Amino acid sequence: MAKAHLTTKTGTTILIEGSPEEVAAMVKQLQNEESSSETPPAQRRQKTPKTASRPTPVNLISSLIDGGFFRKPKDLGSVKVALEEIGHFYPVTSLSPALLRLVRKRQLRRIRDKKRWMYTGG
Repeated sequence: MAKAHLTTKTGTTILIEGSPEEVAAMVKQLQNEESSSETPPAQRRQKTPKTASRPTPVNLISSLIDGGFFRKPKDLGSVKVALEEIGHFYPVTSLSPALLRLVRKRQLRRIRDKKRWMYTGG
């Protein structure tokens, strides 16, 4: 019968008894567990808190509403340019549904003007 006395880094003493194969397998398993728990802090994943105001088109357009951008009626192209000025590039095909959502939430109004929709503050 084989025996092994191990002491972990935390000071825990482990006595393993059994056949030589069993002891070797247990020692190997314990060494693998210790080496995997020694991952440097830089490699450990840290949970990042989710931010409430992600830069989505709806949130960005809402910030334009709060800033008074829609005091005068603006078309879809004007909204696209305004978002590009603050560093967010979206195609108009992504902005149109976002504006429509804000209209449905009654944060914006839209007015038909010569075959174009104009958006203005609620």
